[in-house]
Amino acid sequence: MVALSSTVLVGTAIVTCLFMSWVLGANSNSPPFAPAIGANAISTMQAAFVIGLLAAAGALMQGGSISETVGAELIDVVAITPLAATAGLLTAATFMAIGIYTRYPIPAAFATTGAMVGVGLSLGGDPAVATYRRLGIFWALVPIMSGGLAYATATVLRRDDVPETTGVPLLAGIVGAIVANVRLGVIPDPTAEQGTLAGFVARQFGGGPALVGEFDLGTALVTIGVGALAFYWVRERVRDSVEDGIRSFLLVLGGIVAFSSGGSQVGLATGPLENLFRVELGLPGIVLLALGATGILAGAWMAAPRLLQATSREYAQLGVRRSIAALVPGFIVAQLAIALGIPISLNNIVLSGVIGGGLAGGSAGVSRRKIGVTITFWLLTLGSSTAVGYGLYRLLAAVIGG
Repeated sequence: MVALSSTVLVGTAIVTCLFMSWVLGANSNSPPFAPAIGANAISTMQAAFVIGLLAAAGALMQGGSISETVGAELIDVVAITPLAATAGLLTAATFMAIGIYTRYPIPAAFATTGAMVGVGLSLGGDPAVATYRRLGIFWALVPIMSGGLAYATATVLRRDDVPETTGVPLLAGIVGAIVANVRLGVIPDPTAEQGTLAGFVARQFGGGPALVGEFDLGTALVTIGVGALAFYWVRERVRDSVEDGIRSFLLVLGGIVAFSSGGSQVGLATGPLENLFRVELGLPGIVLLALGATGILAGAWMAAPRLLQATSREYAQLGVRRSIAALVPGFIVAQLAIALGIPISLNNIVLSGVIGGGLAGGSAGVSRRKIGVTITFWLLTLGSSTAVGYGLYRLLAAVIGG
């Protein structure tokens, strides 16, 4: 056995984290802007540049909750060491590489969760059964939530008695109202680590009487106001030109989903290093999130254009309306997962949305065989990544030490 210094182990863990976040930036952020590229609303290089910035911003402002879940709540009794973090991240990255090679999307959330459970058990930890139950329930509901919302959205957009000057702006208003209540690290809140735009503005005017929990009258009025502004802006654009208005909404929606993607994905790379950075090094969480955001930014700028070109062709076949139907639930479900601190795969959400939107037109538009193989890959990923993570840590501990 060759013992390595703690400095080398820490450095290796940080490099592995950067590599994992680079892979996430390169592979997990294509869906948000692919529809806009397919609709010729933005060029591929412009999309890659904007995706990198927005995903990195989302990682910094919203990535903390999922990072804490991955790093501290998947296993009980023991803390994740730098060597264990390295083993977990290498396992997850390997599974993602297999998915890229086979062209079947393996959810990074499944691979990372399984890998970290495996290394945690290998360290001698106990299973966090309550956390597994919470994750399992949410993951099982994702296809239902995303597919159901996409089906409802596509149905509204296809109805002849709902003019596009009403249907599309109405969706924009709903998205705007939700955005007003998204928790962000840059907004102060006296009762929480992250505040919302609606809550912050409402507090400047006294807030008003409570309606439900901490949601007061002032927050409700600001929410309605932001939704109304989004409705008005998109409606004016659609009135001038239906196609240009829809493309504009699709572009803004892609940006919002890209931001949410960064917030929901960065924790998969930074979570394994939570104990190292916060406990052993005593650094604030924003430092670790900045590390992950840097990797996501680099991955998006360096490798996303090729994937964007490929996925944009698929979304061009879907059409802009069905793309909107897939992205709206993607944004809603991703933000719900962030609020609950649940690691998720954006590709899983968007795929469910594509299927749900397709069903509204009488056909899912996706190969049944590929859907079946994809789901099988997802289920196998959880179990096999746990086993590989367990074995890899034992191997590294025996060979390297630590």
